[in-house]
Amino acid sequence: MSAPARPGLSACIITFNEADRIEACLASLAFCDDIVVVDSGSTDGTAERATALGARVLTRAFDGYRRQKDFAVRSARHEWVLCLDADERVTPALRAAIEAARDAGFTTAAGFRFARATEYFGEFLRHGNAYPDRVLRLFDRRRGGWRGDREIHEHVSVDGPVQRLAGDLEHRAYRSLADQLARLERYARLMAEHDHARGRRARLANLVFNPFWRFLRGYVLRAGFRDGWRGLIYAWVEANYVRQKFIKLWLLERGQRIA
Repeated sequence: MSAPARPGLSACIITFNEADRIEACLASLAFCDDIVVVDSGSTDGTAERATALGARVLTRAFDGYRRQKDFAVRSARHEWVLCLDADERVTPALRAAIEAARDAGFTTAAGFRFARATEYFGEFLRHGNAYPDRVLRLFDRRRGGWRGDREIHEHVSVDGPVQRLAGDLEHRAYRSLADQLARLERYARLMAEHDHARGRRARLANLVFNPFWRFLRGYVLRAGFRDGWRGLIYAWVEANYVRQKFIKLWLLERGQRIA
């Protein structure tokens, strides 16, 4: 019996002002046959740098994370796609696992999930809510994609089996604490607006207990404390994100402006 054909593989990335991170991301994707970058009007030379590194760069006005990623997937040249953010890198161990599955023809699953390790103040978090944080990013676009109507905390779903791959996806998410706080504030607003549009209501218990539960689950039950002071800061900031989300939803219900 002959071996299955080795499928082509496209990498899909969305960017906005990622000139300082796009090179490392693209370098980690050198094993892909096609790399498409969808840029939403960067002013720091991201598009030019990506083009110089061999990526196909498409410009598209940003109208939501899910829509932007879906456009990138639809613009890929191959049916199998690997989706990354510009602040993520494929590690050698993950690359080896992807290559092995690809050599076998990707015949065992419609999509593959793998762990994501977040770098935080110079070290990778290995516990709590931050890890393993398994994400489905390698999939057959004929059987799945960035579905749904939620534009924030978007995720891939596929029709068919999903398998896990060894190795980590490195996530170098935050340039600084200020960057993290600003980003989570924006995410909290977007989530509150999404929930409000769909009729969800915030109760007093949500404002008090949901942030506490997020901290307890991540820092204690999932052993975030084992990441030392980094684990403490991460869990506390994450709990504050939950608090902000419900405060904003509470205000929207009362006709108040939140931005």
